[in-house]
Amino acid sequence: MFDQADAVLLARIQFAFTVSFHFIFPAFSIGLASYLAVLEALWLKTGRTVYLTLFKYWLKIFALAFGMGVVSGIVMSYQFGTNWSVFSDKAGPVIGPLMAYEVMTAFFLEAGFLGVMLFGMNRVGRGLHFAATLMVAIGTFISAFWILSANSWMQTPAGFSINEVGQFVPESWLEIIFNPSFPYRLAHTVLAAYLTTALVVGAVGAWHLLRDRRNEAARVMFSMATGLVMVAAPIQIFAGDMHGLNTLEHQPAKVMAMEGHFESHPDGAPLILFGIPDQEAGEVRHQIAIPKASSLILKHDPDAPLDGLETLPREDWPYVPIVFWSFRIMVGLGFLMLALGGFALVQRLRGRLHSSRALHRFALAMGPSGFVAVIAGWVTTEVGRQPFTVYGLLRTAQSASPLEAPAVATSLLIFILVYFIVFGSGTLYILKLMHKAPQTATPDQTRDDETEEHQPVRAAGITPAPAVHAGRAIGSRHGPGTHASPTREER
Repeated sequence: MFDQADAVLLARIQFAFTVSFHFIFPAFSIGLASYLAVLEALWLKTGRTVYLTLFKYWLKIFALAFGMGVVSGIVMSYQFGTNWSVFSDKAGPVIGPLMAYEVMTAFFLEAGFLGVMLFGMNRVGRGLHFAATLMVAIGTFISAFWILSANSWMQTPAGFSINEVGQFVPESWLEIIFNPSFPYRLAHTVLAAYLTTALVVGAVGAWHLLRDRRNEAARVMFSMATGLVMVAAPIQIFAGDMHGLNTLEHQPAKVMAMEGHFESHPDGAPLILFGIPDQEAGEVRHQIAIPKASSLILKHDPDAPLDGLETLPREDWPYVPIVFWSFRIMVGLGFLMLALGGFALVQRLRGRLHSSRALHRFALAMGPSGFVAVIAGWVTTEVGRQPFTVYGLLRTAQSASPLEAPAVATSLLIFILVYFIVFGSGTLYILKLMHKAPQTATPDQTRDDETEEHQPVRAAGITPAPAVHAGRAIGSRHGPGTHASPTREER
């Protein structure tokens, strides 16, 4: 009933499903960790309570997103041993150390300082707490560095040799780590993470401004978020263009699929805006195209020739319909982000940034767009690399474990069920936290906020010593009043 091809397809679907869930959380937490560091730095520099309020507000959300990212990442990595053992055997000498470096540097750094960041604001000095926040932010970037280096090596392998048993053996770690596509992919992905976070923060700010435009915390977060979108969106479009030129040089088949170029164009290739790719017929039906625009973008010459997929064996073609449409989704959302940044700039100059309901509705609608764009970009990258796991050297069909299709299908169904329950619940709770408006605390509320940490202790009939009040948990809800004096940070 099933054959090995079915098992490989199911294993690919399972990895795509789990990595899509995983990718959402790091894309958010990388940017959010940096945002928290900026908020704390502004609070320390200016003493404005609104920055501390926003820090505490987003800290809870970061903790949840970070935790779900760690859990989903651990589950995903097990598939290298279960569904892709041949790939692990052949590429392990290269991929294994890169993954280990990520754990030994980024994960240990994040784990070591995360507890101080989450619970240590009133237990350590301000400088040490800010240092912990910075270390977590730096750790998320280092994590992205190693993971993207490993993925980029699979796209543009370098610095290796192949031994007598078919394994990829390292020859130059500098060439492996800094392979030809890595700098472009790192810049493009990290910018995408910052944009994703800015769009979420902006959407939350817009939501609360639509309900109460006088909310100071909402005004500040919306201003900061739209400012970042305004700056980062055009830079991201430029970085994406550079990444595309690099891909054309090293993975031409992927660019052919992205552009829908089944046929070669010796006198300038058109830019196909929309159409229906037909893999079997080798053409894009009902296309709407701009003559010679693709050559202008990719070669900076409207008459430059561009090869099509017809120049490659059919067994080396990626699946064009998916790559073609995922690329357009990513690019289309990128230009919508650019439009949002431009609209926000105009309203800022007009003094209507916090009163323009049209801008707020636009920002609210764009809230999820960063997640959609990063998933679309990942699909473009990974499906465009097919039919190879290590581009041009190791085929996907030769990388899978010798498993039966029913076994893979069973684990896939279990993953789908568990992921939607666990991560769906976590996401709903994050949305619930976002739904609640951030309120800048008054001095009386700040003192009241200190008391709730001790409610379980008082319920047991124990009165805490005054010194214990310095251990208030970050982000606790307002509790009954207390006679304890405020801490140094609260003054």
